[in-house]
Amino acid sequence: MKLVWSPETAAAAYIDTVKLCENHQESGVAELVSAMAAGWNARLIVETWSSGGVVATSIGLAVAARKTGGRHVCIVSDEQSRAEYLAATDELPEEVVVGDPEEALNGLPGVDFMVVDCRRSDFARTLRLAKLSDRGAVLVCKNASSRAAPAEVIRWRSVLDGGSRRLVRSVFLPVGKGLDIAHVSASGTTGIVGKATHSRWIKHVDRRSGEETVIRK
Repeated sequence: MKLVWSPETAAAAYIDTVKLCENHQESGVAELVSAMAAGWNARLIVETWSSGGVVATSIGLAVAARKTGGRHVCIVSDEQSRAEYLAATDELPEEVVVGDPEEALNGLPGVDFMVVDCRRSDFARTLRLAKLSDRGAVLVCKNASSRAAPAEVIRWRSVLDGGSRRLVRSVFLPVGKGLDIAHVSASGTTGIVGKATHSRWIKHVDRRSGEETVIRK
């Protein structure tokens, strides 16, 4: 089984998030990730959050989890961050896990949708540690333009670490401070339809939109 898109669920999550986040920072990012997570019917939504960060994205992901009947889990580094996060989100009915990403993600198999912050030095490591769903997954890096070299797209294939998963498609969107998004194939698939023959991968980046497409020849 693969992730299947539902435009109706995406629209419902988007509208609810707009209403809840009208007074929050990160407007635009929150609505987009909420619609994406709900539209792909994500059953396990995971994000990382740091002290001092904004919570609009978290609210949007919580909305998406309610629409899909799934779980929304936020990973924070310590108890102080946990308390700050819960106070900022009015203690939304969600799970907050305290600890190192490796330890936290070890107990979260089957991630369908994940959001990390590029301003954290360990964001790539966190993505590599995630135990993705057999249905495939969508990975989102927010604040992508804040990296030292903003023109450099994330090397998604290196993040996937040469495992059984393949990159279906990735795109950079100029929303908020930049979103780098990747759609990862279901377990055991290549992500690109084709015969099991010797082939090579070609990456094309649209200079205007920043969209990155990977094809196999």
